Amino acid sequence: MTTAGMSMCRAVFYEDRNFQGRSYECMGDCADMSPYLSRCHSCKVESGCFMMYDRPSYMGNQYFFRRGDYADYMSMFGMSDCIRSCRMIPMHRGSFRMRIYERENFMGQMYEMMDDCDNIMDRYHMSHCQSCHVMDGHWLMYEQPHYRGRMWYYRPGEYRSFKDMGGMRFMSTRRINDSFY
Repeated sequence: MTTAGMSMCRAVFYEDRNFQGRSYECMGDCADMSPYLSRCHSCKVESGCFMMYDRPSYMGNQYFFRRGDYADYMSMFGMSDCIRSCRMIPMHRGSFRMRIYERENFMGQMYEMMDDCDNIMDRYHMSHCQSCHVMDGHWLMYEQPHYRGRMWYYRPGEYRSFKDMGGMRFMSTRRINDSFY
């Protein structure tokens, strides 16, 4: 990642709701916020997009934050715990491409996706999506149709089994494109 690409993302985290208390400015990935803040209950994403996690080391539930003010994100997203780590999502320009597979280890039916899909079952008649290979772009996959429910962030790479990722069953997927920035 170039320095120019990293400067496109900036978030300020606050210990208390409504941007109160100590703050921590972040311009990249942060695996553990505890050295900077005892807790985090609000944030301002000044530029770029981030995935936020309710556990250190990019673990636990994931939440997508784009540019905006989140004065009380816990009630807004129904979170039970505060942000403990975050990962910057670099802007991707170009094509998007991902292959989804019916079974683990890239087995079973395979479909190649290049755009958003609000209902994998309806479009592909696929009741389970248990592995994927992201070739281009950054994607969000949701446990329910129409981009609802818990989500998971996928960047380019091979994902052989979703069982290793909490056993989620994905029913819709969306590209993280220019419109989010």
